[in-house]
Amino acid sequence: MDNKTIYILAIESSCDDTSAAVLCGNRTLSNIVATQKIHEEYGGVVPELASRAHQQNIVPVVHQALAKANIDKKQLSAIAFTRGPGLMGSLLVGTSFAKSLSLGLGIPLIEVNHMQAHILSHFIEEENYKKPSFPFLAMTISGGHTQIVLVKDYFDMEILGESLDDAVGEAYDKSAKILGLPYPGGPLVDKYAQLGNPRAFPFPKPKVDGLNFSFSGLKTSILYFIQRETKNNPNFIAENLNDICASIQYTIINILMDKIKKAAKQTGITQIAIGGGVSANSGIRQALKKAEEKWGWNTYIPKFEYCTDNAAMIGIVGYLKYKEMDFVDQSITAKARYVIQ
Repeated sequence: MDNKTIYILAIESSCDDTSAAVLCGNRTLSNIVATQKIHEEYGGVVPELASRAHQQNIVPVVHQALAKANIDKKQLSAIAFTRGPGLMGSLLVGTSFAKSLSLGLGIPLIEVNHMQAHILSHFIEEENYKKPSFPFLAMTISGGHTQIVLVKDYFDMEILGESLDDAVGEAYDKSAKILGLPYPGGPLVDKYAQLGNPRAFPFPKPKVDGLNFSFSGLKTSILYFIQRETKNNPNFIAENLNDICASIQYTIINILMDKIKKAAKQTGITQIAIGGGVSANSGIRQALKKAEEKWGWNTYIPKFEYCTDNAAMIGIVGYLKYKEMDFVDQSITAKARYVIQ
């Protein structure tokens, strides 16, 4: 089938962002995201509030996506949606909507693994963006996941290592909370880190075998460090915020880079791609570019638009599955835990 005739409507609702996108083949025509500000006052995502907000947002977001793409819903070839992993209440909103629309329009339904979509977002057609070739290593870094994945083909992936406790995004956000920064704190740690000395305060790196990660110990050491220093000087955080953030970021980036270097050495693969919300972090992007020069890697860093949760990445998986006629029926259900296979 001619790519130009394939129109995929994609829906993403795994956490606190409601997103809809329309793709024509592997090109994005629209990618609309509605963020939920209500969680800021609670210092983190409240699942019940997230699912209610998805219910309010999903119809207008889908309407905007179709309007911006200048596509009538009758022209759609299929509906792709995030099946998991994520918050069950949030996933149910997107899943139910996708199933209903698919049934109403009489077009195929395509389920998508959210983490697989982060990896395959690299295959969205973009001007001046070079796509990775198989096999490559993908490091998926987000609020809920930290993984190193061997990508042999679009739908042939193997997890080589993952976090045994907190994900890297949690480490950023929890560190920010300890420092009294508002939610989401990860981007603020990155912002202040750029102004500080990364070697001002050394934090211990966890010793974890193989290619797995652990961030809970780092979070605890940061907590004890701040408690100790503020006891001696109540203004310690305010007086040293940039240096503290720079030191935290330096430690986290070293943990990530040590593991991906180890994975590259073990597999002999020098094509490295990143994905997930934390891949928007400026320090991680810079570290990957430096490694590219030092180790002779080919690195692939997605556009900011495709780093955080968005429906375009769901759409590219939908398009690839559509070409293989990989559809599901109305009995499909959401999965809060959904491992890449």
